[in-house]
Amino acid sequence: MIDFAKDDALYFLPLGGTGEIGMNLNLYGHAGAWLMVDLGVTFADERQPGVELLMADPAFITERRDQLCGLVLTHAHEDHIGAVPHLWPRLRCPIYATPFTAAVLRGKLVEAGLEREAEITEVPMSGRFSVGPFELELVTLTHSIPEPNALVIRTAAGTVLHTGDWKLDPDPMLGESYDEAALRALAGEGVLAMVCDSTNALVDGESGSESEVFESLMQLLGTLKNRVAVTCFASNVARLQTVMRIAEAHGRRVALVGRGMRRIHQAAVETGYLGGLAPLISEKDVGFLPREEVLILCTGSQGEQRAALWRIARDDHPHLVFEEGDAVIFSSRVIPGNEVGIFELENHLAHKGIRVIGDGHWRTHVSGHPARDELTQMYQWVRPKIAIPVHGEPRHLVEHADLARECQVPQALVAENGSLIRLAGGSAEIVGHVTSGRLALDGNRLIAADSPIIRERRKLSFSGSAVAMLVVDAGGSLLAEPRLSTEGVIDPEHEADVLEQAMAVIEGALRNLPKAARRDDDRLGEAVRVALRRAFNQLVGKKPSTKVEVLRLP
Repeated sequence: MIDFAKDDALYFLPLGGTGEIGMNLNLYGHAGAWLMVDLGVTFADERQPGVELLMADPAFITERRDQLCGLVLTHAHEDHIGAVPHLWPRLRCPIYATPFTAAVLRGKLVEAGLEREAEITEVPMSGRFSVGPFELELVTLTHSIPEPNALVIRTAAGTVLHTGDWKLDPDPMLGESYDEAALRALAGEGVLAMVCDSTNALVDGESGSESEVFESLMQLLGTLKNRVAVTCFASNVARLQTVMRIAEAHGRRVALVGRGMRRIHQAAVETGYLGGLAPLISEKDVGFLPREEVLILCTGSQGEQRAALWRIARDDHPHLVFEEGDAVIFSSRVIPGNEVGIFELENHLAHKGIRVIGDGHWRTHVSGHPARDELTQMYQWVRPKIAIPVHGEPRHLVEHADLARECQVPQALVAENGSLIRLAGGSAEIVGHVTSGRLALDGNRLIAADSPIIRERRKLSFSGSAVAMLVVDAGGSLLAEPRLSTEGVIDPEHEADVLEQAMAVIEGALRNLPKAARRDDDRLGEAVRVALRRAFNQLVGKKPSTKVEVLRLP
């Protein structure tokens, strides 16, 4: 392994968010120090039963915590800041963020009881500051949340532009537009490498402007007569403002429903956003207003079972209901992997006579990430020597790298989490790989995402479990009828014959054991376990997680 403490080269090391979309964790190494950029999460799916969040394992840098000089956050989306409350205690480094991002993060730190320990330095938009051997400058971009920033990282070995998440929206509706002059100036200075968002590298054209959504939703809302709910990403503050303005124009009062949405709204108001809008109403008051005078802005656009939208749809919300003739507008994209949950929710709503409107005939959403024309424009402005695509699955990264070469970038490197990339101090290349992995938030603890706990839970969810209790004497003969309980394997009411056959297999396995094996609890239990599991496979086509408890009496 390289002795980073004695090396003046410049390195880039992604531990999360490269080869996947979400849970971003990036490291830059130079002159014996490391700078972390973003520390996010992604949401677990059915492959991790019982797990809520996943995040990159920071083991590489926690082992070098004394070399970590700071964490810079590019913006306040969960996949860029969501892991901070969970992983900061392992890092104990200063945090740098713009005011809005800092406000959102402080709320999370309060919940984690870390508000007095984690030091946040607020950096103004377009601010410059130093962290260890790194000279940093923020460049304002546009995205779907206030204060998205690219990060210019200047070192003695060269300059890197780390874009974060971005798009080129000429009419962003909320916050400042992108700083084209600052981006153009970088080309004159000379940019060694650009580490860039790849989410929409497969999408031709441009991502679209928030103003297009505003105009479309303004027309759409005029066609709806009863109660209307709009669901979107809670962090999409520009969309919150769009919906609130449109609701006001149509004489509707807005209720925010969902904890995440209320938290983001509070942070936006505290930092000077969302001003000049009509006061919100409480969800408790919605039922007292005529249906045509209400708009519910709620979480749950990805079909999350515990989010506000599903709770209302199931009639499980304490204050809100949907009635036939109401409408739900999905103002967000479908995140890959969430299709089943979203379609189930939409079908449930439709079955109840509720109109479901998505991004089809009406423009209800635009992406916050750059499509190919915007990527091309960025390369033409910045003109880096090296392109490093991040924030995308492998297919996005490869396509992005090809586009960068078409834009005359001399070198494009396709990496993955754990790739140690030397940018300067030798030829630019992947010079090694470090261990990278995922951590899972399981309840209130962090465990490895490939932990035996999760593997066993996954096995149980697919094949069920069987537990046999045997009471035997010193010689291994049964003193009582075996007890067998199953979960998720057979239906005792309708498959009693299967249970009887399984019991017979237990007794047969014992009879066929040699005397020495019947006197050994481990050998006896393992023989019954194997026989029982094999029997269930033959009888019902399942191999349940099987355990045998042996109680030996003298």
